[in-house]
Amino acid sequence: LLSYLSFPCRYFRWWYKKTRIEKKSAFIDLLCAVPLQQIYGCPLGGIGGGTITRGWRGEFCRWQLNPGLYHYETVIADQFTVCLRCKGQTVYQQVLSVERPSTLQGWNWGYCGHYAFYHALYPRAWMVYELPGQNVVLTCRQVSPVIPHDYKDSSLPVGVFIWEVENGRDEDVDVSIMFSLQNGTGMKEDGSRGHWNEPFAFEKEGERVAGVLLHHCTDVNPFTLAISALEKDGTVVTHLTAFNPMGTGREVWQDLLQDGRLDSPDGKSSPTEKGEVTAAAVCASCRVPAQGHRTLELALAWDMPRVHFGSKEKLHLRRYTRFFGSGGDAAPALSHHALTHYEEWERRIEMWQKPILENSQLPSWYKSALFNELYFMTDGGTIWLELPPDCRAEDLQGPAGAGLSHLLPVLREYGRFAYLEGQEYRMYNTYDVHFYASFALVMLWPKLQISLQYDIAVTVVNEDIQPRQYLMCGQTAQVKLKNVVPHDIGDPDDEPWQRVNAYLMHDTADWKDLNLKFVLQVYRDYCLTHDGLYLRDMWPVCQAVMESELKFDTDNDGLIENGGFADQTYDAWVVNGASAYCGGLWLAAVCMMRKMAKVLGDAEIQQKYTDILNKGKEAFERMLWNGGYYNYDSSKSDTSSSIMSDQCAGQWFLGACGLDQEEFEVFPKSHVVSALKTIFEKNVMSFAGGTMGAVNGMRPDGVPDTSSVQSNEVWIGVVYALAATMIQEGLVEEGFRTAEGCYRTVWEQLGMAFQTPEAYREKKVYRSLAYMRPLSIWSMQLALERRAGRAPGPAQPPQVPIHP
Repeated sequence: LLSYLSFPCRYFRWWYKKTRIEKKSAFIDLLCAVPLQQIYGCPLGGIGGGTITRGWRGEFCRWQLNPGLYHYETVIADQFTVCLRCKGQTVYQQVLSVERPSTLQGWNWGYCGHYAFYHALYPRAWMVYELPGQNVVLTCRQVSPVIPHDYKDSSLPVGVFIWEVENGRDEDVDVSIMFSLQNGTGMKEDGSRGHWNEPFAFEKEGERVAGVLLHHCTDVNPFTLAISALEKDGTVVTHLTAFNPMGTGREVWQDLLQDGRLDSPDGKSSPTEKGEVTAAAVCASCRVPAQGHRTLELALAWDMPRVHFGSKEKLHLRRYTRFFGSGGDAAPALSHHALTHYEEWERRIEMWQKPILENSQLPSWYKSALFNELYFMTDGGTIWLELPPDCRAEDLQGPAGAGLSHLLPVLREYGRFAYLEGQEYRMYNTYDVHFYASFALVMLWPKLQISLQYDIAVTVVNEDIQPRQYLMCGQTAQVKLKNVVPHDIGDPDDEPWQRVNAYLMHDTADWKDLNLKFVLQVYRDYCLTHDGLYLRDMWPVCQAVMESELKFDTDNDGLIENGGFADQTYDAWVVNGASAYCGGLWLAAVCMMRKMAKVLGDAEIQQKYTDILNKGKEAFERMLWNGGYYNYDSSKSDTSSSIMSDQCAGQWFLGACGLDQEEFEVFPKSHVVSALKTIFEKNVMSFAGGTMGAVNGMRPDGVPDTSSVQSNEVWIGVVYALAATMIQEGLVEEGFRTAEGCYRTVWEQLGMAFQTPEAYREKKVYRSLAYMRPLSIWSMQLALERRAGRAPGPAQPPQVPIHP
């Protein structure tokens, strides 16, 4: 107990050394949480090339260009401005922003928000402006290339803005949309010397795109931003190469006001001096006939092809460099590709989303949640890297040599993928949480899930014997033990993949859930992809981690025991003895080992796990079943009879794989349904009036379990998983009711759109904004598809050649 009480002192000592002496940021900063801003909308960009988030009022306000590292700053110069002209006179010119900033005061700010509307259905968003008194309506449709089963365009760092102009007047109107952008992301580096801009035009196959390149020349991870528009019949594209975004901006405003166009000077701008900031603008103009309609298409691209993580030890190439090169000169080609392919992207996005959106049996909040929670696939600090061309299997496998025959081909073809546990919890591929989120990956980009699993498999068989002190208990142990699953594959502020286990709260070698979650995902992935090569490669690794796990069955009753500390994903909630959560995951993993052995024809292993399962099932029921649900644990403590919302996690995975009946039934069906009904009655309906989802722990008398800081939290990703389990077991209405509470709390009551946290409490306390786990909502969709008889075989990707 004393060692845990001294955790704050140990943490502060470590935090001070990290942040004040080493001048690095903490992987979890308990002292400086990111402040809640209820401003975010749909992020821009594909997977793994960095993201730029726009707010629902149109601002550019959240930046993740350096992999995994976030910067929250609204850059006021980044705006769209409209100019209307009739009969050769400018009749209306307005920045499409409600802001009234202290800079650029020569511009007409303060658009009335009453005349603007925002809608988002990721990866698209719509902003509608009913220009007051003008009888003109602008609709800006924002599109990013996030397309299931696409491993090329989905990697591109681009966003497209399609401006639909409706002229309700009885006369023609000349309409211009100006897109202005600062060279940088609003950080102090914007004022360092050497940044410069230049105009560009790029023509290919008869289609021409023109705009400005903004070269941001930092020492580490330099990048180029590109703003551009599509030239076509009736559309004129003009530009302004450079202006001072810290000044009044009057020269820009007057230039546009004069004739609805920009001056389009030739040549590059001068490199900035220290303290000087530069910006640029591009303008697309067309004539819209009376009562007519026209479209203007603009794009934003960013090109940071070669990246260093925080340690600066290795140079990495992003995935999109496979198709557009790594020379740092791809922004024109990226812009052209985006503006000439966005219609195809939208067609494919609509094909994917339409069956769900048009299903009248699904509630509208669910449709919003399902697609909008996917924002984290790109905006989870996500990185998608190419392997170096000269990479060999032994370079990947580490000293232990994993013996994974398809490791190199898989990673060479599909690259390496990583995303953060959360924007505030800076660890890549945190595995106990990815367990929940992985449904989105395996259903939509299965090859990325396979690639991620190969990376985990490599780390399993390797070790890192470096000793370090763990902050929670104060004990010293090695960073990574052999034949156990790591907690994470590293911190982007260090060197991920090379140094794993950035998490140093607990020594996770003693956690009971990580190894099991690997086994469960391997079979689930095989079940959904039918990838036999993957199964065969993973089989020895599954056997190794299960052998490691067996040591936790201390009394040889076929059931593992928890160690009397918080030794699983609920890392502040102590468990002792047999437990519903880890015991249930264990039995599900044992069942899947038996099934995989059968598929692979390994009769000896099949028999071994059949025997363990028979013993373990009996012990689980005897020690934990109380007639209505499974007790939290078998410790006979004051809270061991708590009702845990996540007690059926093992059954969730079994049901997702169709392994929940006949010879493979692990948990009696009647017990599962009874437990889920109890959770619905107590954890859902007796908590906050049934309006906030399911609380993690509830006492039998209907009072939340307050024995831990996590037992009386609601974890959104756990609730979506619980809802999926309910749907699998036929409790469809209860499942939707349970999940709806979370969606409405986060997206409507708390204003946390596009930053869904890990947790909240009844009294408006929240923790860890923009978190990975809520991607588990895709397991609800899988459960619905299974019920509808569309059991997911391998989804067939479009037949597009993957090589450039």
